Amino acid sequence: MVSVFDVAAHILKRVGPLDTMKLQKLVYYSQAWSLVWDGQPLFHESIEAWANGPVCPELYQAHRGDFQITSLPKGDPSILVAEQLETIEGVLKFYGSKSGWWLSELTHREHPWLDARNGLNPGDRGNTVISLASMAEYYGSLA
Repeated sequence: MVSVFDVAAHILKRVGPLDTMKLQKLVYYSQAWSLVWDGQPLFHESIEAWANGPVCPELYQAHRGDFQITSLPKGDPSILVAEQLETIEGVLKFYGSKSGWWLSELTHREHPWLDARNGLNPGDRGNTVISLASMAEYYGSLA
């Protein structure tokens, strides 16, 4: 299985520099739609329900303190196979033109993030993992 860094590196290669929020949300949607379209996770790292939406902590640590991301210290997009590339391209086609804030607001209306944030106020810190099962169930119901 590829890592979140491989996916993020591919997204940056395709789209160019991105703000951190947008990259995090595009990675999240790539994982979610891989569960639906491909029937399996795209990467093994977990995604947590933070105040500004879904965040992969490992990816966050790699770009912490940066607003704009042009590259990452690791990640090899060349290891992605055709099925994975097709999923990421589908995500970029649908969500790629949206801003990071728009994507964040969208995730705030969707069950996987809402369920993982259960009991927290909007601005509260939280690090509950958004389960793969909740993503597959919710986004699968939209397909």
